[in-house]
Amino acid sequence: QVQLVESGGGLVQAGGSLRLSCAASGGTFSSYGMGWFRQAPGKEREFVATISASGAITHYADSVKGRFAISRDNAKNTVYLQMNSLKPEDTAVYYCAARKFRAMSANEKQYDYWGQGTQVTVSS
Repeated sequence: QVQLVESGGGLVQAGGSLRLSCAASGGTFSSYGMGWFRQAPGKEREFVATISASGAITHYADSVKGRFAISRDNAKNTVYLQMNSLKPEDTAVYYCAARKFRAMSANEKQYDYWGQGTQVTVSS
């Protein structure tokens, strides 16, 4: 069973930066496509970014493209989300997810394992 633990969330002013981390255990991390999703209060969970198992291919939601960057370190079993130029509308609980396929995916239904989430709050 794969376990995912997010960290790095917090309170930041608009225009600031945060780096989220997601540490995986209990599986073969280097063979999993990984994704970041977020859920704001009163809204459905939405796709943020995804990365292939090798790290060679990434894909972003239009709302974060150019501001966020997903990366991974397979030696450390960790995926990251670097968030720059944060906006109040980025406020949400951020979740990382793993899928038992090497390809990335923006579809949350294609993920098999989820972390517990980390809160990101951006003040104006």
